[in-house]
Amino acid sequence: MEFTKLIETRRSIRKYASAASKEDIEAILTMAQQAPSWKNGQPTRCYAVVTPEMLQKVSEAGLPAYNQNSSKGAALIVTTFVKNLSGFTPDGPANKAGNYWGAYDLGLHDAYLVLAASELGYDTLIMGMRDAEALKEILGIPDNEEVMSVISVGKRAQEPAMRPRMTVDEMTKFF
Repeated sequence: MEFTKLIETRRSIRKYASAASKEDIEAILTMAQQAPSWKNGQPTRCYAVVTPEMLQKVSEAGLPAYNQNSSKGAALIVTTFVKNLSGFTPDGPANKAGNYWGAYDLGLHDAYLVLAASELGYDTLIMGMRDAEALKEILGIPDNEEVMSVISVGKRAQEPAMRPRMTVDEMTKFF
């Protein structure tokens, strides 16, 4: 798909007809790995939830009711970043941003992920409201990783309208 069209047609979907397969999730994650990161540190880690039993367990324990409902019928990808990697030198944080660089790198990865999903005909919803501790326990996520989001991936069962966006002039100062 042409990149401009891909960006223009991608939407956050809250009703799914079917979930992405394990093979398609793997293809999406392979594309998302191409995202840039601080000194190519690649701090992103993903936990793909595709089996019905684990989807139910992760959804019920790790998501509030409205996100459980919004992601029903989709596969889930929990995204994390390894703490103290991006933005760090052997002497500690490279600047005041510290672990925000890990979150930044993960954001780049997740943007690639949702666009890769769109390229393969899937839709997504990035959910920040989640129970990180429950997800860590269920999925065996180590303490050195920060849970950031849960992303649903599947085929849409709705056609949502484009939501309003700020203009470039509203969000940019040119000098």
